[in-house]
Amino acid sequence: MRKSVVAIVGRPNVGKSTIFNRLVGERISIVEDTPGVTRDRIYAEAEWLTTTFNLIDTGGIEMSDEPLLVQMRHQAEIAIDEADVIIFMVNGQEGITAADDEVAKILYKSNKPVVLGVNKIDNPEMRETIYDYYTLGFGEPHPISGAHGLGLGDLLDTVVGYFPEQQDEVQDEDTIYFSVIGRPNVGKSSLVNALLNEERVIVSDVEGTTREAIDTRLRNDDQDFVIIDTAGMRKRGKVYEAAEKYSVLRALKAIERSDVVLTLIDAETGIQEQDKKIAGYAHEAGKAIIIVVNKWDTVDKDEKTMKEFEKKVRSHFQYLDYAPIVFLSAKTKKRLHTLIPALKTASENHAKRVPTNVLNDVIMDSLALNPTPTVKGKRLKVLYATQVAVKPPTFVIFVNDPALMHFSYKRFLENRIREAFGFVGSPINIFARKRA
Repeated sequence: MRKSVVAIVGRPNVGKSTIFNRLVGERISIVEDTPGVTRDRIYAEAEWLTTTFNLIDTGGIEMSDEPLLVQMRHQAEIAIDEADVIIFMVNGQEGITAADDEVAKILYKSNKPVVLGVNKIDNPEMRETIYDYYTLGFGEPHPISGAHGLGLGDLLDTVVGYFPEQQDEVQDEDTIYFSVIGRPNVGKSSLVNALLNEERVIVSDVEGTTREAIDTRLRNDDQDFVIIDTAGMRKRGKVYEAAEKYSVLRALKAIERSDVVLTLIDAETGIQEQDKKIAGYAHEAGKAIIIVVNKWDTVDKDEKTMKEFEKKVRSHFQYLDYAPIVFLSAKTKKRLHTLIPALKTASENHAKRVPTNVLNDVIMDSLALNPTPTVKGKRLKVLYATQVAVKPPTFVIFVNDPALMHFSYKRFLENRIREAFGFVGSPINIFARKRA
C-alpha cells in the first residue's frame, strides 16, 4: 500500500525543521535560528494514530536569483510536486510577510490540499492573532508550537483527512516485483532496456534523464516479472531535476512495492557514500536485495579483479552480507544472464517458510554447539522458536528473559539459521520473547 506524502514548506526560519523533528520523533533535520540551514529535502516516515506517511522537510522558499536560493526553491518545488498534502508553515510571531505571500502564490498553483500551520504560538494569549492568517486563503489556520509540541494533533487530524483513500495493491503471487535503485548515471535505465532487450526506457548520460516512473512486465523462462524503474522524478511543466542529486522519495515508493531490490553500483567510478545510503533504504524496508556491479566492461581485469572488488563491496556494505553480488554490463549484456537466477533465488528465499520442528532442531543443535551466555549470574534459556512471517522471514525465539539475549548471540543464531536454510538475498528478523 502506497504511503501518502506530506511536504512542509514555507519561507526560511519559520520552524519547519523543528516541526519535522517533532512529527518523526527524532532530531533528523538540523535546527538553528538561522535562515537557510535546511537546503536539500529531507525524508522520514511519520505516524499519526494508525496512519503512517512519508514526510518531507524542505529548505526555505525565497524569491531570489542567487544560485543557492534558486536551487533550494527548486528542491521545495519538487517536494510540492510529490506531495499529496502540503503543510504551509508561517511564523505567528512576525505576522504575514511578503515572502509568505510569495510562497502562497506557488501553493495556489499546485492544486494540492494545503493545511496552514501558524507556528511559534507558544502561549494561549497569542492565539487571538491567528485570525489574520485567513487572508492567505487556505482556510482555518492551525496555531501550533514546534518548540512545545502544542496543537500538532489538530494539525495532523486535518492533514490525514486529506489523504487519498488507500487501497492495498493486489499483486500476483507468482510474479516477482523488483525495482532498480542507485545514484544517478549508474545505468538503471540501461539495465532495464538490456533485460527487456529493447529501447523501452530513454537512456542518456545526463543525470536525471528519466522523468516517468515506469512499470514494465517481463517474462523469462516461464517466470513473470514486473520491473519498477526508479530512475527519476516526474516532469511537470519545467525541468528542475538538474537540482536533484537523487530521487529518494521515488525510490522509497518503488521499494515499498518490490519483492527484490537491485542496488546498482558503478564499477567505473567505484563505491561512493551515496551508494550505501541508497542501499540502506531497501535494507531497512526488509526487502530482498541483490548488489549489481554495472559497467563491468569498463574495468581493466585480471583473474583477481572480481574477488578484490567483491571484498571492497563487502567491507562497505557489511550490513548486506546476505546479498549476492552480480557483476555485469548492461551496455554489452555480458554476464546479464547471471541476474535472473539471482532474482529468482532472492525472491524465493524472501518468501521461504521453515517448518517449526525443523527450525527447532537447528536451534537445539546450535545451543549444544554454543551454550547460551550468563549475564550477572543468570543464564539465558531458549525454550523454542517459530517463524511468524515472511517477506522478510521473521522468527520469534521464546526465552526465559529477553534481556539476556545479547545481540552477539542473536547474530550467532541468525548465522546458524542461514547455514541451515540459506536465505541468500533476503534479510531475516529474529525477536526474543518471553513465554507467556
